[in-house]
Amino acid sequence: MAVDLNMPVLIVDDYKTMLRIIRNLLNQLGFTNIVEAADGSAALEVLRQQPVGLVISDWNMAPMTGIQLLREVRADAKLKAIPFIMVTAESKSENVIVAKEAGVSNYIVKPFNAATLKKKIESVIGAF
Repeated sequence: MAVDLNMPVLIVDDYKTMLRIIRNLLNQLGFTNIVEAADGSAALEVLRQQPVGLVISDWNMAPMTGIQLLREVRADAKLKAIPFIMVTAESKSENVIVAKEAGVSNYIVKPFNAATLKKKIESVIGAF
């Protein structure tokens, strides 16, 4: 089954520049329906109001971090199946373990490019 490039993709980051970078990369990859949230709590509101096919979230945000958002998503019966990619500047193995234990679908370390993003997205939702 082909990936629907028009499915809503939620990107979550408290840094506007990073939101713009990820949006541009997703546009390059052909995604057309991109929703933004500035932190985990705003992202949860979006997730509870509309269907989303993929979440790409920063780890370090306030007041709700990406890992807290991930735990909330995985604990919610309506949201738990949504593929979730965590973006972070930290490549420490203990962070990867924490994210895996929380149920992350995949993990991207900054900086990254469109090819890396495509590979990570394909690993969680299939080729496009």
